[in-house]
Amino acid sequence: MEHATTLDHTEDVYEPSLTPDSLGKLGMWVFLVGDTMSFGALLAAYAAVRAGAGAVGWAPPSEILGIELTAFMTFLLICSSVTMVKALESIQDGNVARMCDFLGLTILGGVIFLGLQAYEWYHLIHHGLTLTGIPEHGLSGAAIGGSNLFGPTFYAITGFHGLHVTGGVIYLIVILRNGWSGRYTADFNHEVEIVGLYWHFVDLIWIMVFTFIYLL
Repeated sequence: MEHATTLDHTEDVYEPSLTPDSLGKLGMWVFLVGDTMSFGALLAAYAAVRAGAGAVGWAPPSEILGIELTAFMTFLLICSSVTMVKALESIQDGNVARMCDFLGLTILGGVIFLGLQAYEWYHLIHHGLTLTGIPEHGLSGAAIGGSNLFGPTFYAITGFHGLHVTGGVIYLIVILRNGWSGRYTADFNHEVEIVGLYWHFVDLIWIMVFTFIYLL
C-alpha cells in the first residue's frame, strides 16, 4: 500500500507542464524573437546605407518628413499599449465588458495609426519622396540633395511595420469577437495575454523606427 501511495504521489508531481497556455506564449515569443531579427536587419541596413551616403549625401530626415505627425502617431501607439494592459487586467478581474471596451480602444488606436501613416505616405509621395529617389521638382531644400536610397529604405521599414500593425488590428478584432461571445473568463484569458505580447512588440518596434528614421 505504501508503494502504491508513493507511485500515485510521484505521478502527481510529474504531471505534464506544457499546456495550451504555455505553448501559446512560447510560440508567440519564438515568433517575436524571429521578427525582432527581421527588424534589426532592416534597421542595420538603413544605418549602413545612411553611413555610406555621408552627411552631404543624406538629407536630415526631419527636414524631409517633419516629426510632429509621427510624434503623435508614436504617442497614439503608446496609449494603445496602455489600453491593452487595461484590457488584460479587466478580464483577469472577470470584467468581460470592460475588457471589450479597452480592446475596442486599442483597435481604434491601431486603425487611426494606420490612417495617419497612409496620409503621411500620400503626402510624401505627392511631394516627391518615391521609391526611386527624390526628383528635383519635389521636396525643397536639403531634401533635393538627399540620397536616392532614402525613399526605398524609408518605405521598406515603415511599410513592414505597417503590415504588422494591420495584422495586429485583425488579431485584436478576432479576440474582441471572442470576448463578446463569452469565451474569456478570469480563469481563461491567456489568448488575451498573448495578443497583448504581440501588440506591445509592435509598439516597441515603432519607437525604435521613430528614433532611427525620424530623430537621428
